[in-house]
Amino acid sequence: MSFAPAPRPDSRVFYGWWIVAAMTVLLTTIGGLAFYNLSVLLQAFVAERGFPVAMASNATALFFLSSGIAGIVTGRFIDRIDARYFVICAATLSAFALSAIGWVRTPWQLYLFYLLFGLAYGGCGLVPAMTLLTRWFDARRATALSIAMTGLSLGGALITPVTAWLIARVGLDGAGPWLGAAFFIGVVPLTLLVLRPSPESMGLNPDGVPVRPGQKPGLVRTGFTWPQARASRFFWGLSIAYVFTMSAQVGGIAHLFSMIASRAGHDAAALGVSLLAFASITGRLSGGVILLRAPSLPFTLISMFFQAAALLLVSFSQDRILLLTAVVLFGLPVGNLLMMQPLLVAEAFGTREYGRIYSAHTLITMAGVAGGPMMLGLLHDAFHDYGAPYLFAAILGFSGCVTLVLAGRPPKSPAAPQ
Repeated sequence: MSFAPAPRPDSRVFYGWWIVAAMTVLLTTIGGLAFYNLSVLLQAFVAERGFPVAMASNATALFFLSSGIAGIVTGRFIDRIDARYFVICAATLSAFALSAIGWVRTPWQLYLFYLLFGLAYGGCGLVPAMTLLTRWFDARRATALSIAMTGLSLGGALITPVTAWLIARVGLDGAGPWLGAAFFIGVVPLTLLVLRPSPESMGLNPDGVPVRPGQKPGLVRTGFTWPQARASRFFWGLSIAYVFTMSAQVGGIAHLFSMIASRAGHDAAALGVSLLAFASITGRLSGGVILLRAPSLPFTLISMFFQAAALLLVSFSQDRILLLTAVVLFGLPVGNLLMMQPLLVAEAFGTREYGRIYSAHTLITMAGVAGGPMMLGLLHDAFHDYGAPYLFAAILGFSGCVTLVLAGRPPKSPAAPQ
């Protein structure tokens, strides 16, 4: 596969910001058709195909487990192989999987769909996106991540409601080809035309810092190796804290559409998903500004606590207005917590082997991401209501806060490699 030649750097605009713009569009597509869309697909498979909620939830869990495995494979090789290969191949597989959702009729087909879709998501999702952005930015990394990851929430606000409308109108059979085409068009062309593997590939420094005469351009990659990182208490504390936190978050999001529909109707459910996404955008952009002055670790801890408290409110909310208000409060920390994962890993362990460390951290947290929808689905089937599942999600969220406190401070960075 050959890529278009790199455009000449524009001295007026650092090319990294074009990377951010392209990544925002890519994550908008991926967020709208994959991450936030999971709750819509879960409800559609239950309503149209008659799968039990627990079975559809388990299949959603398989999506996250397979995406974590694909992510760690991507992270292992992404320092040596151009990330665009992974993104293009994975986006093509994602498009194929979405196009085929109308063929899903039996349990084994349901699990196969989520297995393939998860593997594809792991290859074109957060691991390659965050690795590329981390290479292109150093001092302005938090700002770049906050802008680019707003795309995930934009996808939930703009694309997921259209997906819900399309499935309600023409069913899974009719919607599949349109969703697959949208995924391919939204990811592959920009990857080919705009994305570049690193600033040094274009003779640039991170953040647009001028290259001095005789200097080798690019990011000076210092920090921990993967064996050094996994030996630290902070790595495991941070990872386990995110197991709890993301279990609560993704479980809450995966069942959000069905939960609101059961309490306030289908229209309110579509509105709730959009409100969650818009709240996530607001929270993430505000977080990007706050992080210019506030330290990352306390900000993450406060966001975890806020999310757990909002889930507690969701579990007891039956009135339509109160329920949607609780959903908005739940959405405010969602984007920030997702953004803080790659940022904390970069700040704590550096960029020396960032791809391997971040993908390993992501794989560990996928246990929570996968387990959240499954556990909430099992509790729903046991209690025939969503009060107990969302109460359990709140407890998981508070457990994440405690674990992060016990993780202590990040370790001191080792000397740069010779």
